[in-house]
Amino acid sequence: MDRDSTERNGLTRRNCIRYGALAGTGLLAGCTSDSSGDSSTETTTAAETESETDTASTTTAEPDTSYSVSMAPVGEVTFDSVPESWIAYDGGYADMGVALGLGDKMTGIGGAGRYYTYVYDELPGVSVDRSVIEENQLSDSDMSKEIFYELDNDVHLMDPEMLINWFGWKQKDVDEITKGVAPFFGNLIFRREDEWHDYRYYTLYEAFEKVAQLFQEEERYEAFESLHDEFIADIQAKLPSADERPNVLLVYAGSDEPEKFSPYRLNDKGTSKKQWRDLGVSDALSGTGIEGLSTTDRGKIDYEAMLEVDPDVILLRAHERKSAEEFRDTVLEFMKSHPVASELTAVKNERVYRGGYLFQGPIQNLFLTERGAQQLYPDVFGEVTSDETLFDRQRVADIVNGDF
Repeated sequence: MDRDSTERNGLTRRNCIRYGALAGTGLLAGCTSDSSGDSSTETTTAAETESETDTASTTTAEPDTSYSVSMAPVGEVTFDSVPESWIAYDGGYADMGVALGLGDKMTGIGGAGRYYTYVYDELPGVSVDRSVIEENQLSDSDMSKEIFYELDNDVHLMDPEMLINWFGWKQKDVDEITKGVAPFFGNLIFRREDEWHDYRYYTLYEAFEKVAQLFQEEERYEAFESLHDEFIADIQAKLPSADERPNVLLVYAGSDEPEKFSPYRLNDKGTSKKQWRDLGVSDALSGTGIEGLSTTDRGKIDYEAMLEVDPDVILLRAHERKSAEEFRDTVLEFMKSHPVASELTAVKNERVYRGGYLFQGPIQNLFLTERGAQQLYPDVFGEVTSDETLFDRQRVADIVNGDF
């Protein structure tokens, strides 16, 4: 993007989008008017005036297509047309865009490594060009402002407060990109343990609805919501009674031979734990005083600490590129041979599983809930390594592809 030419020519198209609420003041009109300043056009003959009058009488004014969407922390954002290109920081918001049939308009992502697109392989006609998102990762430039100018998107699906608190941006940097490129729209929802996040949170489907409003895809959102609600209701109707459900320890450790773990709390209601809450499990760390991973709390636990709570099930994040078999052959085998880990009930019973994505959207959540149900309740829903499915892949694909 030629930043100098943008300054010379005044408002860009995205400025028009962002300031759509000011259309009544004539700001939008300036986006399409002739700014050459030719004074000769100020003088017209009577014939010209009559001609212009006749033309005006037969010309219908274009309808006002502007609309506004509001989401904390940015508040109300006004667009004069639906954004045509977009980028997300995380896989959750990226998955929302794909669910709304807009995967081909995504130009990149914050980090491709944590955006798991292999689930789309099971949905006929649904795909994402990974070469595009891997080539255009914001993390490759350390989240510099320049890559936002280079990608030149119509909207940025990310929480600007995250940029300030994680990547050292200032409010003036957020304002610069908002004015010079396009607005931000998003809320950090995958966890609820960061002290700086002192504004409203959203559930997965509340955030999904906001993104649907942004892209004017409310009907597709409603179709997804109906599918989701039916799926969860069916799962929950088959769950064992509360006293027969396992307690769960959710942790993070990226090694195949883990010794230290970052704990997560299931009670923080972040979207990354949605499937576990829907599946009715209890948090093994409840009442221990151990807090979950956050920006300010980077504490870790070891096998001795795990043994004190001795959970029924251990869920381990950071192994989502492994299959269930590969995870068992590496991580679980190591634990079974470890002098302390081997004493854990979950290890003895081989109930150590992959813990799901850090960032998940509506499509991914269906797959993760299905997987979680089979991990926790194989007698009810089938083994996680089986071919049994719990939701209709074709119905999901049809919604994404607009056939609903």
